[in-house]
Amino acid sequence: MSKTAYQVIARRWRPKQFSELVGQDHVVQTLGNAIKMDRIAHAYLFVGPRGTGKTTSARLFAKSLNWEDGPSLEVPESSDIGNAIMDGRCLDVIEIDGASNNSVDQVRDLRDECQYAPAQCRFKIYVIDEVHMLSQQAFNALLKTLEEPPPHVKFVFATTESHKVLPTIVSRCQRFEFRSIPVPLIVGKLEEICTAEGIEVEKEAIEAVARMAMGGMRDAQSILDQMISFCGKTISQTDVLEVYGLASKERISRLAELIIHADYDEIIKLSDSFSAEGIDFYRALLDLSDNFRELLLDLLRNSKSVVQCEPEQCVRILDALRQGEDLVRMGLSEKTNFEVTLFRAVEAGRTRSIDQVIRKISGMLPDDVKKKAELKPPSNFEVEPVKDSSEKKEKKAKLEDSKKSFPVEILSRDIPEVAITAKGKEGEGNTQLSVEEESSVPTVSKKDERVESSRQIVDREKIEAKIAELPDGIRAILEEKFQADFVSIEKIDMNKLI
Repeated sequence: MSKTAYQVIARRWRPKQFSELVGQDHVVQTLGNAIKMDRIAHAYLFVGPRGTGKTTSARLFAKSLNWEDGPSLEVPESSDIGNAIMDGRCLDVIEIDGASNNSVDQVRDLRDECQYAPAQCRFKIYVIDEVHMLSQQAFNALLKTLEEPPPHVKFVFATTESHKVLPTIVSRCQRFEFRSIPVPLIVGKLEEICTAEGIEVEKEAIEAVARMAMGGMRDAQSILDQMISFCGKTISQTDVLEVYGLASKERISRLAELIIHADYDEIIKLSDSFSAEGIDFYRALLDLSDNFRELLLDLLRNSKSVVQCEPEQCVRILDALRQGEDLVRMGLSEKTNFEVTLFRAVEAGRTRSIDQVIRKISGMLPDDVKKKAELKPPSNFEVEPVKDSSEKKEKKAKLEDSKKSFPVEILSRDIPEVAITAKGKEGEGNTQLSVEEESSVPTVSKKDERVESSRQIVDREKIEAKIAELPDGIRAILEEKFQADFVSIEKIDMNKLI
C-alpha cells in the first residue's frame, strides 16, 4: 500500500485563486482590470521580498489567461488546464530558474522556442524566477525578443533584487511591487490554518511566529510547520521562544525601561540571562527597536504617557540601536556588541538638546521672570533726526574727521564709561567723545567752537589734578597715540578705572 508523500503547509496552503492571495490587493486589482479590459502586456516584472507571492501570482496569472473559458480572474477548480498549470504539468507554461539557466546559449534556445505556437493553451507563458541571476550576455540576447515577442508569448519575471536587473529589461516590462505582508494579516492566515488543521495555539505564539517571518507568508507557514512537529497539536508561546531563541515581550519591555532609567547593573544582568538561555541577540535588538518605535508613537499621540520619556529621547535611542545592528549581527562577540549597543543607547537617551534644556528651564521659571525687561536708552543719548540729505552729509563728514583724529574703537576698549573732551593737535576744534560700556558705536557730538578762554584758564588746575589721577597706561595712550591736549574731564568713575 503506497503512502501519499507529505506536503508542507506552505505548499498545501498555496493560494489557488487570486482571492486567496494575502496582502497584495494592489497587484490583484491591476491584473484583474487588465484581464477585464483586454489590456494584457507582453512582459511583467514582479519585485518584492521572499515569500510574498511573486511566483504564486505568476502561476495564477498564467492560469487566468489559459484556462478553457478564459481569460478571467477567477478560475473554477474543475478546470483541467488550470490544475495542470498550478501543478507544473502544463507544456505551455514554462517555469525557468534564472540561477541555473543563466547562460547565453540557454536564452538563445528559449528565443528559438518562442516562435512555435502553444500546444494546448491560448498563450505560451515563460516564468523566469530570480531573473537577476541571468548573465549580461543572456540579458542582451533576450532584449529583442522581449521587446517584440510573438503575439502568443508572454513573459513573467520574478526577482528579489530588482537593482541587479538591467534597466533595458525593466523598461520593457510592467513592474509590480510586492510588499512585505503586515503582521496582523499573517496572524489571521495562521489562525485560519491552525483551525483547519486542528491545532491549538496561543495568540502570543502566533504573534511571535508572525514577527519572526519578517513580512513573508511562506516563512511564517514554514515556522508554524516546524512548531507543529515540535509541539504536536498544542503550541504555546514558551515553546516558540525556546525553539527560536526569542525574548518575550515582557522582557523586551523591561529592557526598554532599564535603558530609559540608565540602570546599568540590571541591563548587564538581563544580558547575562539572555546569554545563558541562548537567546538570539540580534533578534532581541530588533524587537527592542520595535518596542521603542511603539513607545515613540504612543508619546506622539498621547503626551501624558505612563512612561517617563520624551519623544526626542526615543529618537536618539532608536538611532543608537539602529547603528548597532550591523555590529551585533556581524561582530565577533554578539553578547559584548549587544551590551555596547545598549550602553550607547543609554548615553544617547541621557543627552539633551539645547532647545529641550531651554524649554525645561523656562517651564520652571515663575511668570514674572519670564517677562522680558524693556530696554531703555541712556538718558544722555539723543538721536537727532536728519532733515535733509545735505545736513546728513555734513554730519557724516564731521564724524569722519573726528575718527581720524581720535580712534574711538581703541578708546572705547580701554576706557569704559569715560567722557573726555579733548582738542586735536592741529587745533581742529574741541570734540567730546562719550564712550559707554557695552556700546559698540560711541556717541560723538560736536561742541560749540566758541569756548571761553577764561573758563579754560580757571579750570586748568582742576583738569591737571584730574589728569594726574588717571592710570599711567591710559594717560600714555591718550598722550602718545592720540597726541591730545586735555581741555576738560568729567564723569570719571574711579571704581571702573581701577
